[in-house]
Amino acid sequence: MKTRTITLTDRTPVRIAEDAWPLVAEATDNSFAGNDYGRLRQALARNEVDTYSLRVRQHADGRTLVYGVLCGATVWTGTTDHRGGELLPDGSDIPAAIRRVGEECGLPDHVIRECIADLPAEEI
Repeated sequence: MKTRTITLTDRTPVRIAEDAWPLVAEATDNSFAGNDYGRLRQALARNEVDTYSLRVRQHADGRTLVYGVLCGATVWTGTTDHRGGELLPDGSDIPAAIRRVGEECGLPDHVIRECIADLPAEEI
């Protein structure tokens, strides 16, 4: 059973079994400004760009984890690393939590919007 430790904002980290907390939405990106895939791979390998991730995991009982990570390429971009997240009870406003966590972690708005859009569709 694979476990993962997740950093949360203003509380102790949590350790989860990944099988019990499947991903329901995610968005990732980086600060590379070009469209040359080879140069992007090189920049990532040399830690020359910031990378962003925002993920949502949900337990069968309805609890939800929303967490984000900004891995800063401090020497190149001046950005420092940041991790944060929230553990939400069943019935919480998940899109609002994604926005809060994304903004708190300093993630670009397009990553926040992409993660919200990746949530399962609501039946109406």
